[in-house]
Amino acid sequence: MANTRPNILWYCTDQQRFDTIAALGWDNLHTDTVDSLVDTGTAFTRAYCQSPICTPSRASFMTGMYASTVRTNGNGVEYMPQDYPMVSGLLANAGYDCGLVGKLHLASAEAGVEKRGNDGYRFFAYSHAPRDDWEEGHAYVDWLKQQGQDLTSMLENPDNVPAKYHQTTWATDACIEFLDQPRSGPWMLNVNPYYPHPPFNPPKSYADRFDTNEMPGPHFEIGDLEIQQKIHNSGVDFQNPPRNPNDFNAKKIQADYFAMIELVDDELGRLLRALDERDELEDTLIIFTSDHGESLGDHGLVEKGCRFMEGMARVPLIFVWPGRIRAGLRSDALVELTDIAPTLLESAGLDIPEKMHGRSLWPILSGKADPDSFRDFVRCEYRDAVKLDNATHASMIADKKWKLVLYHGHNGLGELYDLENDPWEHINLWEDSSYQAIVHHYMTLLFDDTVLETDWGPDRIGWI
Repeated sequence: MANTRPNILWYCTDQQRFDTIAALGWDNLHTDTVDSLVDTGTAFTRAYCQSPICTPSRASFMTGMYASTVRTNGNGVEYMPQDYPMVSGLLANAGYDCGLVGKLHLASAEAGVEKRGNDGYRFFAYSHAPRDDWEEGHAYVDWLKQQGQDLTSMLENPDNVPAKYHQTTWATDACIEFLDQPRSGPWMLNVNPYYPHPPFNPPKSYADRFDTNEMPGPHFEIGDLEIQQKIHNSGVDFQNPPRNPNDFNAKKIQADYFAMIELVDDELGRLLRALDERDELEDTLIIFTSDHGESLGDHGLVEKGCRFMEGMARVPLIFVWPGRIRAGLRSDALVELTDIAPTLLESAGLDIPEKMHGRSLWPILSGKADPDSFRDFVRCEYRDAVKLDNATHASMIADKKWKLVLYHGHNGLGELYDLENDPWEHINLWEDSSYQAIVHHYMTLLFDDTVLETDWGPDRIGWI
């Protein structure tokens, strides 16, 4: 355990896949800043979110618990229940000066700034998305107006919002404002830019970096359409129906997505330089991650919804703290985003609440544990909290060999993939009689883990 309390910079992009970091072998784009984090810190190459959509995923990593346990199961919910402490609130209670820049998205922002709970943020520079959707409370739009700019007009321009006026750029400026405020103790800053979340609309200066014809294209085989069409016909949620990637120009989407990531990377670099100029870089624990992935044409799908393929459920996760965290380590251990909260608490010398599902990664980060062994399996879930009739519920469980998905209430609809031999999940073994013992084994693991990690309710104080 660390013996001094670090500052904490937690940078969480929106909808960024795991395979978008050049230093980890995905060299279709330039990510110089994140590459430097990989080189100076520990990168977890098999990190999984706990829901493939925004709000439940963010609820899970802010509490270190599964979204179904903390009763925050879908996007657009009215509020997040206050029964479960958020790591930002716990750090604030322990003397950290906490700030948020960008998205919070623990509740709906459709009618205005979302309802806040015990989040602990003193500094609150809020921008749910780069849209001008409400009259007040949108810090990004206020920033634009101060510069004589109108977001709505810029969004109507086919060249999109220029980089110098982009929400990602505003986020860096807001972070620097936070860094320059007076304080006497450590700080924690959550930075949540909207990129590379759709629509796929990078500034023209970034889009021009990529030639659509040179893109690798999605992971797609023609048999994927049969698998995905069966799931789609069963009424399982997704934002777009399955199609041949040629029918929606998947390479152009991929190029724009990569361009969006490069803008984020450049702005993260500007923020790290600002930290360095203020002599705070050495005293800061940096986390880089994303809330969930993006299908990006894989299997004939684009955007997100109730699916658990690697591009959707697997995300970047990197920790850096000079002199305290192992540098240049690439860990193949199975980890979850629920593990972030207990890791931050341990790094700050704080107790980890007993009910947290997450486990501290500090033993691996500090070099005291096997870097390639942590969890036996990971779990991800989708619970549609909006549609009360014919709602979509599904669960995923995976280890390094097998991934099983069950679509609850859909007459035994499911998926089973051999990740060692079929890493991009083109061959569904669910109905193959040769694999029914494996299906049964992982169904049992999934059921047990789901039951064991439900809400305990009030603490037990007696035996009668």
